[in-house]
Amino acid sequence: MQRALPLRSLTLVAAAVLAGCVNLAPDYQAPALPVPQTLPSANVEATTPLDAGWRDFFVEPKLRGTIELALANNRDLRVAALNIERARAQYGIARAGLFPTIDAGAGGSRSRTPGSLSTGGEPRYATQYSADLGLTSYEIDLFGRVRNLSEAALQSFFQTEATQRGTQISLVASVATAWLQLAADEQRLQLARHTLESQRRSFDLIQRGHGLGAQSGLALAQAQSTVDAARADAAAFDSQVEQDRNALALLVGATPPAELLPTPAATDPGTATASAATAEPAPAARLLVPPAGLPSSVLQQRPDVLAAEHALRASNADIGAARAAFFPRIALTASAGTASSTLSGLFASGSSAWSFAPSISVPIFDGGANRANLRVAEAQQKIQLASYEKTVQTAFREVADALAERRTLAERLDAQRSLLDATSRSFSLSQSLFRSGASSYLDVLDAQRAYYAAQQTLIGLQLTEQTNRLTIYKVLGGGWKES
Repeated sequence: MQRALPLRSLTLVAAAVLAGCVNLAPDYQAPALPVPQTLPSANVEATTPLDAGWRDFFVEPKLRGTIELALANNRDLRVAALNIERARAQYGIARAGLFPTIDAGAGGSRSRTPGSLSTGGEPRYATQYSADLGLTSYEIDLFGRVRNLSEAALQSFFQTEATQRGTQISLVASVATAWLQLAADEQRLQLARHTLESQRRSFDLIQRGHGLGAQSGLALAQAQSTVDAARADAAAFDSQVEQDRNALALLVGATPPAELLPTPAATDPGTATASAATAEPAPAARLLVPPAGLPSSVLQQRPDVLAAEHALRASNADIGAARAAFFPRIALTASAGTASSTLSGLFASGSSAWSFAPSISVPIFDGGANRANLRVAEAQQKIQLASYEKTVQTAFREVADALAERRTLAERLDAQRSLLDATSRSFSLSQSLFRSGASSYLDVLDAQRAYYAAQQTLIGLQLTEQTNRLTIYKVLGGGWKES
């Protein structure tokens, strides 16, 4: 019983002291959002809930498979996941300071004193054995220094976790955008090849007419220019498609198999018209438009906003740790165990040994270091607050831009389809007039250029509509984790 009294007393003293601990960190209050209370409206009826996993959001099976491959292989995502592991370990290190470090030790020693140094003139031998449990420099956290350091590490861990989720969102969005870009450029390549085949057939007809004297050399030269221009376009889009595939492979972290790449509609170049290449593609993703009057507070679910708020919380805790440095620090060092001159008597009655060595350090003069550290912490907290507000404002602007684009997309697509029909009729009529000799080949060239440009613009608008669906989902920060 006597052997346990020192440790029991130490425990009671520590508990009594800890009961009176204070936290010097400022009380945290969530900052007010520096944006309008509601998000702007897209003037589109919202019928689909916003909170859906990405597997439900993407309806194109090949695109879903490509994203799954990227999530498994992308190196940036691996680094983000490893950063979480590192932050978790760092929090574990900081949190360990809240608890005492107890070590167990056992030792033995034997010494010989020569007779010339002993009072009896005979050599003297001394033996000692010991076993103990020791507590070394355990800080009693009276003013919350250790707790605030632990809280700062915890918030840094949460920040890293939110950043990792943001990295995943960016990766999924980037892969989807690259996949859609590849699909659009495949359409453009197909259109350019169809146009080239059509121009070659027209050139052959004009060349035969020129040989018979029915067509002028000017018409032949003009026809040759259209063929060469179409060849250049086809070669340029062929190169662009290869670059798109390389960009997609980099994002995925591996070469996507052919069955996961977008496949243009199969057509016969000898019989298909160029308009076949601009057929309306099936949507690759669902349209998730927020309802009118949606509060701006939904932006707080975005990973970048969450990360900014955790950084603000961490800086708040750092102020508490900096304030605690102005106050005394109490540390406890203690040990309890047994000691004996013989191994057999190590645990015998009366062999108990203990030591208790509390210490206190009071800052008196440090050249202004503590005050400077506090100013640094307070300035950092203000920086994090400004960063948080800027992050929220940026998020609001991104949502507003995406919804503003969505408001006019339907009208732009409808107008472009109408323009495409008009230029198609103009091209057909100019060809008929040229064959009948009622107009020059220059009219055919102008109509053909307008028709080709209208087709290319429609492909670009279709890509814009597809990526806008993705952008709205991304900027709202929802639905990117699987349930």
